[in-house]
Amino acid sequence: MSEYAEVHSVNDAERELAALVPLAAGGDRSALQRIMEIVHPMVLRYARARISGGRHPTPEDVAQEICLAVTTSVANYVDRGRPFMAFVYGIASNKVADAHRSLSRDLSNPTDEVPDYIRDGDTPEDYALVSDGSNRVHALLDSLSDKAREIVTLRVFVGLSAEETARIVGSTPGAVRVAQHRALAALRKKLNEQEHQA
Repeated sequence: MSEYAEVHSVNDAERELAALVPLAAGGDRSALQRIMEIVHPMVLRYARARISGGRHPTPEDVAQEICLAVTTSVANYVDRGRPFMAFVYGIASNKVADAHRSLSRDLSNPTDEVPDYIRDGDTPEDYALVSDGSNRVHALLDSLSDKAREIVTLRVFVGLSAEETARIVGSTPGAVRVAQHRALAALRKKLNEQEHQA
């Protein structure tokens, strides 16, 4: 999909959400269901970008909590000139922070079920490398300020344009691009430092 088509489809989603939110706040269940159909894929991408897989709560669990919180609070939404998704990502940010606190307290790594077979190439070493890589990415992201981390997550992992990200974080597209550039440069520098220490 071209960047124009992505921006166009996101703008269409924003317009649709703007029409649906008052209906859902008034008790229209089909409007609320449609809101969730639009919101869920975006918050799932956001949660996957911010939370490592393989531990509880999973990104899918957190996305479900975000959607539940949006569902229960849509009646309290007040339009302050920012898109509804800014409200949603505010909730998402809080739920991800809650999940990080929960993960830091829970040092266990439970498994729901033991697989019946072993897939070729999925050795413990492979799992450790993937897990280590994922943990390194999350540690690098956590080294950024909250706003810079949010911008990088929305731009790089969720795939929003600078204009969309600016509307969500309450900034300008130019400031978002500058913040993203600085954040990525800081991440590159930190990564280079880590590689030289190894």
